[in-house]
Amino acid sequence: MRYLVIGLGTYGRNLAINLTLLGNEVIGVDNKQNNLEAVKDKLSSVYMMDCSEKSSLNMLPLKNIDIAIVAIGEDFRSSLRAVALLKEGGVKRIFARAIDDLHQSILEAFSIDRILTPEKRAAEDLSNELNFHSQVTSLSVTQEYLVSKLEVPKKFVGFPYRNFNLSRFGLILISATRKKVSKNLLGLVTEEEILLDIERKAQEETAEVGDCIVVVGTKDNFIDFAKKVADETTVFSV
Repeated sequence: MRYLVIGLGTYGRNLAINLTLLGNEVIGVDNKQNNLEAVKDKLSSVYMMDCSEKSSLNMLPLKNIDIAIVAIGEDFRSSLRAVALLKEGGVKRIFARAIDDLHQSILEAFSIDRILTPEKRAAEDLSNELNFHSQVTSLSVTQEYLVSKLEVPKKFVGFPYRNFNLSRFGLILISATRKKVSKNLLGLVTEEEILLDIERKAQEETAEVGDCIVVVGTKDNFIDFAKKVADETTVFSV
């Protein structure tokens, strides 16, 4: 894949480098010399230019770009102009970073392929982790629904998965995993995550400390669930 990343600040720089490490061809663009210096030896090519100017953007091989990512942060005007010019230039797919709700609303009017909100996403993930007192990985399915992977709450440890009854919170249990420690041929300790068969009837799988569950529901469902499992006075009849 050939990517164009416009804006090589902290977010754009890390994105561009990671895409390169995954074997993609990445063209990086920024109007600041120090940002270009930080990545010039890591990307396929870099250009110093102002992509809010049509004459500058037309110098790039836009017709050969698979995905253009406008990662510009604080410069609201430059971000929007770059997106408009990329669409005018016939770029196949366009992603753009939004720094606030207004920025996101305007980008939505361009009907681009994806709007990136890394700061908002990071804040949501951290708040979920703090609520559940464990690491949480989430994937938004729609604006309302998301799939989250989180550690089994302490109140559920020791109970069979088939009896969790998460539907009372509006949640659906998809799967459960457990860390398995073993030794390889060299005698070194390794850790892998195995999928638990929580549907089998012959033997009930019981939740253990450190198990993780994958659950789908609305944001409000997860908020309600987090409050209930964090409340020391709440007693569950699992």
